[in-house]
Amino acid sequence: MPSTLPSGDPAPADGSLPVGALAELGTRPFGIYVHVPFCTVRCGYCDFNTYTAAELGDQPGASRASYAEAAIGEIRLARTVLGDRDLPVDTVFFGGGTPTLLGAGDLASVLAAIAAEFGLAPDVEVTTEANPDSVAAWDLTALREAGFTRISFGMQSAVDHVLSTLDRTHDPLRVPAVVEWSREAGFDQVSLDLIYGTPGESQEDWATSLEVALGCHPDHLSAYSLIVEPGTALARRIGRGELAMPDDDDLADKYLLADHRLAEAGMEWYEVSNWSRDEASRCRHNERYWTGGHWWGIGPGAHSHVGGVRWWNVKHPAAYAGRLAEQASPAAAREILDAESRRVERVLLEIRLRDGLPVLALDAHGRAAVADLAARELVELHAERLVLTRQGRLLADAVVRDLLP
Repeated sequence: MPSTLPSGDPAPADGSLPVGALAELGTRPFGIYVHVPFCTVRCGYCDFNTYTAAELGDQPGASRASYAEAAIGEIRLARTVLGDRDLPVDTVFFGGGTPTLLGAGDLASVLAAIAAEFGLAPDVEVTTEANPDSVAAWDLTALREAGFTRISFGMQSAVDHVLSTLDRTHDPLRVPAVVEWSREAGFDQVSLDLIYGTPGESQEDWATSLEVALGCHPDHLSAYSLIVEPGTALARRIGRGELAMPDDDDLADKYLLADHRLAEAGMEWYEVSNWSRDEASRCRHNERYWTGGHWWGIGPGAHSHVGGVRWWNVKHPAAYAGRLAEQASPAAAREILDAESRRVERVLLEIRLRDGLPVLALDAHGRAAVADLAARELVELHAERLVLTRQGRLLADAVVRDLLP
């Protein structure tokens, strides 16, 4: 959840959506994202819309204690805006921030409100992110009993000095423990998040992180290259010469190592930065984003998309809670995507998927580029769908540039 919001057009005070957007509801599964903006400490690389207790102080509406109530208020607003059509929620994703800083009871209350207002699909996927040091065994049991089906731990690395550079505070030895507690609590789907390319991280360090992660036998693993976001503490340290900027060749080598080692362990990529044990272990909620699905984002700074309308909430928790207390939408602004914008976004996102991009989604310029991309072994054609090769995944942005005018 990036901390910098786009400008956009004014959003209606009541949150209402165009008739054409509402008409598309029901044509695709519907998901809900819940942004929890609280963190114990701010990691130096993070550009998400998050706040520590010290940053929030005692501003009205900005406390963890009142946050669930505000989020439930937006859930009720969403139900009003979307009308009384049958719209069972297929996926729910609690992200942050550190959602588990709220406590299992508050998270359960928010999930219960979603169920009460919309209903949950019989096979609903309910995910929460967590830091390894933000949950105990009893928290995991309570979450599972509340209906959470999937948990994603921010492992990032198994090497102390890498975690220190990232300002991560957990003990790497805690990761296997929380995974084991999750299994004991009844979670069938456990995911680990890794970051590669941290300044000072060697190839051996990265290999160690991969081996430790695989030793936990996760169902799903995400591996993201470190991006140095402007304005972050990490960017300032690099600007001062204290740390080196990540090297593109080093990042490519680490990606290839991850893909090779994960494939050996029986995990297949299904999105450029994501691998799973099987199709059932994919993160269905994130697939909503990559395939242009419909979702409502709850929380400060959260983004939503319904029927070609995208909107985003005010950033600060106090402003967010204040809007809802006044029975107003917390939306800061929105944009209405035309058909060509939606097509371009489809190319940008679906090309990243193992399932591929339909050639029919390309315009004449894009279709003309396919033969050259295939000759350069960056893409392959499978049943009229364009799929990135391993080399193509390394150069995904360049492939997109060739496909779009």
